[in-house]
Amino acid sequence: MTRQIALLANPTAGRGNADQILDAVTARLTASGASVDHLIGDDADHALELARKAAAEGVDTVVTLGGDGMVHVAVQALAGTEVNLGVVPLGTGNDFARALGIPTGDPLAAADVVVRDHPRRIDLGRSGETWFATVLAAGFDAAVNERANAMRWPHGDLRYTLAALSVIRSWTPVPYRLEIDGVVREQEAMLLAIANTESYGGGLRIAADCDPADGLLDAILIKPVSRLEFLRVFPGVRDAKHLTHPAFERIRARRITAAAPGVIAYSDGERLGPLPLEVECVPSALGVLVPSLS
Repeated sequence: MTRQIALLANPTAGRGNADQILDAVTARLTASGASVDHLIGDDADHALELARKAAAEGVDTVVTLGGDGMVHVAVQALAGTEVNLGVVPLGTGNDFARALGIPTGDPLAAADVVVRDHPRRIDLGRSGETWFATVLAAGFDAAVNERANAMRWPHGDLRYTLAALSVIRSWTPVPYRLEIDGVVREQEAMLLAIANTESYGGGLRIAADCDPADGLLDAILIKPVSRLEFLRVFPGVRDAKHLTHPAFERIRARRITAAAPGVIAYSDGERLGPLPLEVECVPSALGVLVPSLS
């Protein structure tokens, strides 16, 4: 039986080369004998509608061609189904692909992972009706995202750097009220991250060595420090140097409720909404095509 693949593409990804990459990836997939349909949404909502329709019609695999935002869209459609997700990373962050060993910076190598069709079931996080595959941020990091999204200039990494410097000037520890697997705790912290995979923000390893298939989420707290100390600690997240800092705490749990005044949460880099939120781990909720382990 011919394998049915739906290629969910972000037309703005790939640094202006999206059309050429789409053609090359399609050629690689069809050369393997698969039938490939293109799903190109006008926006995220349209892309989600197309992905859900493809899954309902019995496609074998949905492949995203884009960044973590496109993965987030596909996850909403595929969570809890038997339709596997393939990823051809074209974004600037690509944290999901990196977590699962999928090649970044080489679309055809990522397409070859799809061709080999080696699925791995992983957990997902869920808050209400929204699923997430990487990290839910609810603190300084989310505030930076919120500020950056409101800025029209500059573009790229510089926007987030300027947003971070703007936010830190007035940032104070957040008084969180947490319920972690039924245990209530009040804790001030600079940030709270609830992780299914180890990184967000294009390689910030906030939950280094997080296992996306252990049936648990990693709740990460950076407890109160001075602004100067936080500016020293936070850049070290990229190399996981924060893991040995006394302000760092990791708690693994199945279900977490977080409340705090004035805090907006982001999941997979997308705006989720204000706290309070209840978050749970859903084990083995998604099949992802990964490089063969053999």
